[in-house]
Amino acid sequence: MIQRGHLGLPEQADPARQVLADIFTALGGNPVAQAAKRLTALPGDFVHEPTGTCIEVDESQHFTTYRLLTLDHYPAGVPLGFDMEEYRSLCVRWSPKSDKYRANKPAVGFGDGGRQRQRAYHDALRDLAAPAMGCPPVIRLPSPDRDGVAAYQRVRGRLLGLLGCSRNEG
Repeated sequence: MIQRGHLGLPEQADPARQVLADIFTALGGNPVAQAAKRLTALPGDFVHEPTGTCIEVDESQHFTTYRLLTLDHYPAGVPLGFDMEEYRSLCVRWSPKSDKYRANKPAVGFGDGGRQRQRAYHDALRDLAAPAMGCPPVIRLPSPDRDGVAAYQRVRGRLLGLLGCSRNEG
């Protein structure tokens, strides 16, 4: 996946392209600005190399009303590496605070005050494009309190199971 998002996905990601275009539009994205972005890779948090699984740690700024909007667009049956209802609940719980975080920061493709919308779009891009391209679903580890150690301990068993590892490997 590259900075251009759905506008730069390979042909094999076609099943996700229209949903991502709809999400991009719902978030008020500017397709001309998005198409002009660099052809560089979209960075992520971690990759489990044996399986090629992307792992994202989601702090409070990932739980906004914009992220909830993206989740509302996800098609039924799309493979996910997180609990959809848990993420919806976290968005509802944290959005009053998280919606204020960098609310005025601009973002290419989303204009002034677009950083939160861009983050929500990039999360959706990873979630929907990875399985459409034949990759494992992105595993998301919620850490709205920004305590990565506690987040890992909460999800360790589930994480290792999703990666196909034994408890002794983690």
